[in-house]
This record gives sequence, structure tokens and C-alpha cells, in this order.
Amino acid sequence: MRTVPNHRRDWPSLWAAVESIAPKIGCIPQTLLEWVKRHKVDSGRRAGVITVGAFRVKARDREVNDLRRADGLDKAELIHRRAACGTKEALERAILE
Repeated sequence: MRTVPNHRRDWPSLWAAVESIAPKIGCIPQTLLEWVKRHKVDSGRRAGVITVGAFRVKARDREVNDLRRADGLDKAELIHRRAACGTKEALERAILE
């Protein structure tokens, strides 16, 4: 990450520096540019959600989705048990409850 800022002044633009450096480190320019942007966000020199924060948000989203899925399965099981007689009215009543 230090290579790009160190050599940035040798090039007319950030993209030109990235295009020059990327093949030397074995990646494509778009990937290196994303790494540079991510480093700026993580170091506080650019607005955005830091990497650790993004990982925490994704983990919480997964947890919420898992809980919602489990809650939905529990409700479906409860409805199935309450509507065991199989009539339409019993099923509608179970859903409303």
C-alpha cells in the first residue's frame, strides 16, 4: 500500500500510478486501486466504513437473517401443529393466532 502513494508524484494521476505498479506486484489495476481506497478509509484519510466495521456489520446481518429464518420456521411449525385437523378454517385461525 505504501508503494502507490510513494510513487504517485511520479505519475500524472493515481490511475496511471496504479496501472504502472499493479503488474509489478502481480495483480490487476482495479484490484490495486480498491486496496488503495480501502487503505485510505481504514487510515481515516477517506470517508467510509472501515474494514473491521464492515465485517462486523456483515456478521450482524447474517445473524439477524439466521434469527429471522429460525423464527419463520418456528412459526410454520406452530401453524402446522395447530392446524393438524387439516381444515381451511383451522389453518386460517392458526395463521391469525
